[in-house]
Amino acid sequence: MTSPDKNVPNTLPLLRQRIDAIDIELQKLINERARCAQKVAEVKLAEQGEEGVVFYRPEREAQVLRAVMERNEGPLQSEEMAGIFRQIMSSCLALEKPMRIAFLGPEGTFTQQASIKHFGRSIISAPMVAIDEVFREVESGAANYGVVPVENSTEGVVNHTLDSFRESSLKICGEVEQRIHHHLLVADGVDRESITHIYSHQQSLAQCRSWLDRYWPNVERVAVSSNAEAAKIVAQAQGNSGFAAIAGDIACDLYGLTKCAENIEDHPDNTTRFLIIGTQNIPRSGKDKTSLLISAKNEAGTLYKLLEPFQEYGVSMTRLETRPSLVSRWGYIFYIDFEGHAEDNAAKKVINALMERASEVKILGSYPIAVL
Repeated sequence: MTSPDKNVPNTLPLLRQRIDAIDIELQKLINERARCAQKVAEVKLAEQGEEGVVFYRPEREAQVLRAVMERNEGPLQSEEMAGIFRQIMSSCLALEKPMRIAFLGPEGTFTQQASIKHFGRSIISAPMVAIDEVFREVESGAANYGVVPVENSTEGVVNHTLDSFRESSLKICGEVEQRIHHHLLVADGVDRESITHIYSHQQSLAQCRSWLDRYWPNVERVAVSSNAEAAKIVAQAQGNSGFAAIAGDIACDLYGLTKCAENIEDHPDNTTRFLIIGTQNIPRSGKDKTSLLISAKNEAGTLYKLLEPFQEYGVSMTRLETRPSLVSRWGYIFYIDFEGHAEDNAAKKVINALMERASEVKILGSYPIAVL
């Protein structure tokens, strides 16, 4: 525990004066940082031109946030401190050029929550109705980046996201992990004993199955397109419907609902990983991950041949997913994540070896490992 600072006053009026003085100094320093960010934008425009300028640098932001967490001495938790800096950087970046971020909507989804966690609140949000619409919005240039779910710790991978990379030229530019907390939400005036229908996305219903079986075994469960849609249905039905929704904090706040029960997910460590998709290749950040799409030849020993280079060159593979090929019967496509950047020497050797053994190797992107 940090020892008390002898220079800190110990009376309430003096402590408040000290806090006021610190706030004034913090405000000055934040605005000074913002002015530096504006100068950065001017230099970039002068050197790169208006068409080619890139304001957002994922590898740079990851380095800054890691440094914040490493030098943090408390009493604030390192992740809380990084979250504060995340928003400061978001506000400063918006002074250069506000970014439009497409995400799987509607508003109030965990995907929107993940986009705010990764980019901060100083963005232009663009909810899309489907994952492939998020890809198209970024490909067309209408959005700077997109945010899509790729896997959940209890329900597995999101196949629609993996399949969207087959025909897309977009790159993975980052990742963010979002702890998923589900709440049972009702409108004002609804008594929990009067609940007759519970609405939510089918995956959320699955993630809360045991809790629902224990406490609401006879209530009808209705699957809808998203948790946010469930919250909207409950809000529009007013307080005499007997409807409830399973959704998160952002949907609760957006639709003005009340938490009837909190954190009802069956697994308290329930986490979803989201990918940030964009058009540029990301330089090294010092702690990176690379994702590959591999179309394999349909022959004996294929999987062994694909895995062998990782062991040979000492590269740690963190995920392997298999999807059916749409081109050949019983053919397969492999999605592989490994630690390191595609420009690392060991990674280059692995990728070259894979190219000799597979029909196609597509680098989906190298990007900073999730910080927050």
